[in-house]
Amino acid sequence: MVAQRQVPLRGTLRYHEPMSKHTSWRVGGVADSYYRPADVEDLANYLSQLPVADAITWVGLGSNLLVRDGGIRGSVIATSGVLNGLEKRLDNTVWVEAGVACAKVARFTARQALQGAEFLTGIPGTMGGALAMNAGAFGGETWDVVSAVQTIDRDGRIRCRSPDEFQIAYRRVCGPEKEWFVAAELTLQCGDAAASLVKIKECLNQRRHTQPIQQPNAGSVFKNPEGDYAARLIDICGLKGCCEGAACVSDKHANFIINTGQATAADIEALINHVALIVERQLGVKLQREVKIVGEVLT
Repeated sequence: MVAQRQVPLRGTLRYHEPMSKHTSWRVGGVADSYYRPADVEDLANYLSQLPVADAITWVGLGSNLLVRDGGIRGSVIATSGVLNGLEKRLDNTVWVEAGVACAKVARFTARQALQGAEFLTGIPGTMGGALAMNAGAFGGETWDVVSAVQTIDRDGRIRCRSPDEFQIAYRRVCGPEKEWFVAAELTLQCGDAAASLVKIKECLNQRRHTQPIQQPNAGSVFKNPEGDYAARLIDICGLKGCCEGAACVSDKHANFIINTGQATAADIEALINHVALIVERQLGVKLQREVKIVGEVLT
């Protein structure tokens, strides 16, 4: 039997890549391998060649993600800036690939005189991450505007799926196992470009005044409990300014943890756990983490 010839990869493959270069907290150990695919077809080729035992971790802009100091075993696949297709198709439909920044989608759709995606300007990540967790901001959620998605599996097979094939909830999406999002179709309403751009500017101003966007952070650390806000609970427990090493709860927004300089992932994780413990002890509320933690503890 003749062995099947492997198709050459067209993307960029690196070994022992420091994840601190690719996360918004600027922390994290090295990834065994780190791949930036050239496009969706190249991604499919890469996945089909990966050893079955290799774990896969997906990274967009590195927000909403804490990589532990011991790094990531297996393969990291980076989508930001490479899976960057973004185009208007029908009168009110936009096709966007997983590596496009959410804020870019908001601006693009506004300039196309489409409304309904302005809230995306408040999500500091890519569309792939937004799809995976039903990210939201300013009263809107990602899957409110999704009419179809494209997924890829471990063997590199690409499928088109409808929202009906997924269970969508607050910051939670469940669908077919071992499939990941590579693109989505957004269906919006026809609107006024100038009005949408004004709304985006207002959202950005609100974000600038209420969030510590000038300091390394990963966005909201905890999900909001039903009928309440995690930031309010953390604040009334007196935790603003609380630190573990160089990781501190922001004085500007209590649901943000900032890296004040030389924080480690261990500092940040310890502070996350401390905040959750104090809120549960004082208020009886068990906060659920929104930030995803991956990788190995440094030993």
